Amino acid sequence: MIQKLLHKDILQNGAQIHLTRATLLPTRPRALHTHDFFELLWVQNGKVRHHLPDGIETLTEGDVVFLQPGHAHALQGRGEHALVVSLCVHPATIKAMVKRHPGVQDHLFWAKDGPVQAFRDIRQLAALNHAAVQLERSLLDTLAAEAFLLPLCAELVAEATDPQIPAWLTQACKAAADPSVFREGAAGLVAQTGKAHPHVSRMMRKLMGQTPSDYVNTIRMRHAARALTTDSEAISAIAEACGIPNMSHFHKLFRAAYGMTPLQYRQQFQRQIVQPG
Repeated sequence: MIQKLLHKDILQNGAQIHLTRATLLPTRPRALHTHDFFELLWVQNGKVRHHLPDGIETLTEGDVVFLQPGHAHALQGRGEHALVVSLCVHPATIKAMVKRHPGVQDHLFWAKDGPVQAFRDIRQLAALNHAAVQLERSLLDTLAAEAFLLPLCAELVAEATDPQIPAWLTQACKAAADPSVFREGAAGLVAQTGKAHPHVSRMMRKLMGQTPSDYVNTIRMRHAARALTTDSEAISAIAEACGIPNMSHFHKLFRAAYGMTPLQYRQQFQRQIVQPG
């Protein structure tokens, strides 16, 4: 039997959006569930099995899924530290958005077929997580919901016409996720391209809107955020592992990325349940 979740049980006191973070267990879910609200979820860490009526998909870090009311699904962790962020959005908010912004029609929440899956790279995922922190601090009303959803939806709809990033840069950016590379900072990323630093910097500014240092620091802060919620290491040791032994600089970068200190981040994010047991 498929369980149905209702927005009236989740969205309390006039809230239009609700955010939940959860570490998923590797246990296979007993059944799929559905809901009468729109759901947005993304994998913040690890791998996830996404159970659907017609099969199972594997989601990895950066995968984003848009689900409409009536979409049946369930989530299952793969390995340790499978962390998912899930948003419950009131149907009225989503229906009103497409009326004011017809450009989203047939995309994402508004696609004819679904669920719709997208992907955010390291930098984009960090921005998404930062926006999620801001959302959690808000009134969770219509204004807050749209302030979070509209930039994300606009980016995803526009990406179809974005210039293609050359393969050498794509590969270097993927390689930069390795600690042995990002510990070396921008120089580590540039070395992966085999090209001159000024050329790499120009291309990244043009195609990605950031410098090599910006990109690598985003990866470092994402690594730090993951360590802060999954490990018990001292913050100074985490900073050292990121290749940033200067604690003042580390705190500055982390606050810029997440809007709070590393200690505040560690204390705030607790594990919650994101789906029925």
